[in-house]
Amino acid sequence: MSASESKIVQGIVSDVLSPMMFEALWTNNYNKVLPIAIQNFDLSTMLPAMFYLFRYGERRGAGRFLKAFAPNAKGIGKKKKEVTIDQVGETLLQGDAFMGFTGEVEKAILGDLLLSSCFENIKYRTGRDQQIQRVFPVHYLSSWIDLPRDSANLRNVPEMMVSILADGKEEFVEPYKPDSEDGEIDSPFTVGRGYEKNVLIRAFNQGVVREKDPKTDNRKSDRFDEGETSVGLEQLLMVRLAQQIEEAPGPLRSRPGVPPSESDRRIPNQHPIVERTSQEFSEDIRLFLAAYSESLPRHCLIGMLESCMAIGLTSILTAVVDACLHWEKTGNVPSIKDQSPAEVFVDCSSGVDDEIGDQAEISMDYLIRQVEHFPVVLMTLRILDFQASNNRRIKDLNLSTRPYSTGWVELLGDMLHNRHDQSPRIRILIEEKLESLSAALDEFYPDGEYESIKSALDDEKREPNPILRLARGLMGLMGPSFSFSDLKSMTNSCFYINRPNGIAISRKTTRGGTKRRDARSMILSDSALDYLVHLHVLDKTDPSGSQEISLDAFMERIRKRYGFHIDRSPPGMNISNLVLRRNRSILERRLRDLGLLTGVNDAESMKRLRPRFEIARSMIEKVAKIR
Repeated sequence: MSASESKIVQGIVSDVLSPMMFEALWTNNYNKVLPIAIQNFDLSTMLPAMFYLFRYGERRGAGRFLKAFAPNAKGIGKKKKEVTIDQVGETLLQGDAFMGFTGEVEKAILGDLLLSSCFENIKYRTGRDQQIQRVFPVHYLSSWIDLPRDSANLRNVPEMMVSILADGKEEFVEPYKPDSEDGEIDSPFTVGRGYEKNVLIRAFNQGVVREKDPKTDNRKSDRFDEGETSVGLEQLLMVRLAQQIEEAPGPLRSRPGVPPSESDRRIPNQHPIVERTSQEFSEDIRLFLAAYSESLPRHCLIGMLESCMAIGLTSILTAVVDACLHWEKTGNVPSIKDQSPAEVFVDCSSGVDDEIGDQAEISMDYLIRQVEHFPVVLMTLRILDFQASNNRRIKDLNLSTRPYSTGWVELLGDMLHNRHDQSPRIRILIEEKLESLSAALDEFYPDGEYESIKSALDDEKREPNPILRLARGLMGLMGPSFSFSDLKSMTNSCFYINRPNGIAISRKTTRGGTKRRDARSMILSDSALDYLVHLHVLDKTDPSGSQEISLDAFMERIRKRYGFHIDRSPPGMNISNLVLRRNRSILERRLRDLGLLTGVNDAESMKRLRPRFEIARSMIEKVAKIR
C-alpha cells in the first residue's frame, strides 16, 4: 500500500469511526497489556536510560550533548543535526584533560578509543566521521548523554523495567521517601533519593559524589572525585564526556520551551498483564545484581545484564501473547500459576549443527505463528477499551489498571463474550460501524480492491462476533507493516537477535518453499549461559553464598522458568533422541569451555555447575534478604 493510498484509507476509517476513535485504534500498542511500543529497539541503549530513571524518577528529555560537542551543527531539511567522533574528540582536546593529544596519530587514537568504548555509530558503521547513535553504559555518568536523541526510540522499555524493579503500587513510579533523614533503605532498586544504594547504579558509579543536601532533581549535583583511583580508562573517558556536558538532561517535555506536564515526565507504573512472569524477571535481576554487581568485571556484567534483559523481555512477550490468545477464547486472563513463557527448543550449537538447527527453526516457526495473531487481539482490546472508557456506567466502576490491569482486561473479556450487561449496547454500536465502513469501502473502491477486507467485515457466518470482525478488518486496512512487520522487529529486538549477548539467530533459507525467508532459532550465547549459570547456582535457602548444582537440575530450572528445552522435545514436537543427546553434549562442552562445568567422568551425578565469580562478601546479607 502506497503512502497516498494509506492516507485515503485512514481518512475513510476516521470519517466512519470518528476522529477520536480512529486515534485510539490506529496504533500497534495497548499499554495495559504490554507497556512497550511494538517497534524495533536496541537493548544496548537501555542501561544509561535506566540509570537516569532511577536517579531522578522522571523520564529523560533533551540534554546538552549536541550543544556541547557540535554547537554549530546544522540540519538540512528533515535531516537532524549530527555529532561525530571527530567532533567529540576536537571538543575534548580544547580542555586541559587531554594535553599531548595534538598530533594526528594521537587524535586518531583518542577517536578510536571513543568509538570502541563509549559510543556506537548509526547502523554500526565504522569511521570517525559517522553520526553517533548510541552511548555505552561503561559508567553511571553515561546517563548524562542524551542518546538516542529522541527517548521515544527506546519504546518505553526502560520505563517498564524500572517500574517492575521498583515494585511500587501507585499509579506512577514514586521517588523513595524515607520517614527520616537517615531512614533505612530496604529496597535494592530505590528511585530518586537514596539512589546511591540502588544496586544497579552502585555497580557503575565509581568515583561519583553528590553535593550535600541537594534537591533530588538537581541535574548538576553529581560530581566526580578526582582522587578516585578505581576507575578504568574508558570509565574516565566517559566521566570527561559528562564533565564537558556539565549536567544531566532535564525531564521529558511534549514541546521545547513548554514546561513538562505530569504525564510527560512521570514514569507510569504499568506492568505487563502477566504478573507471574513479570515478578520472575524482577526476582532474577534483583538476585543477580545483589549477588554479583560488586564482584563481576564491568564488561562481563554489562554482557550478562544484556542477556538477562533479552531473556526477561522474551519471556514477558511470549507469556503476554499466550495470555492474550487465552483471553480471546475465554474472556479471562490466565491465573498467575498458569502464566508462563512459550516453550521452545534451543539450539546449543548456535547454528553449527544443521540437524539441531532445523529442529530449533521449526520450533521457532510454531512460536511465530502464534505471535502473528497477536496484533488482531490487541486491536480487539483497543476497540473494547475505547467503548468501555466512553461508557458512563463502566467508567463509574473506577477500576484500577496500574500496576496490573487484570480486572479491567477481564471486564473487556466479559464484553467480548457477551457476559456484561453493557455488551448488547456495545455490540449494536460496533455493528453500525461495521455496516458504515463496509459501505464506505464499496463507495470508494467499487472495483473490489479491498474485497477480502470487506468480506472479513461482512461475513457473519465465518465470524459471528462483530467486535472480532471489526478488529480483523481494521488490521487488514492498516496493512502488513502494522499487522506483522513492526511486531517482527520488536520480537527480534527482544531476542537481541544476531548480537553477541543475544538469545536468537536468523538466517536466509528456502526451507518449506522456493522463496527465501528469514528462519530464526533460539540459542544461548556465551554471555547468556554465563548469566543463567551464575543466577541459578545461587542457593535460595543458604544465605552464605552460592552452591554447585547438577547439569540436570540446571536444565530443569531453565525449562520450567523460561521454556528453554535442551534435552527434551517441546509440546507438539517429536525430536529424535539422537538429536536431543547431541544437543545436550554440545551444551556440556560449551559449559566446560566457559569454566562453568566440573566433572572428570561420564557419571551424570558428577557433572556439576559452579560460578566463575563469587558473591561479594559485602552483598551476602542483601542477597539473603531478596531470597
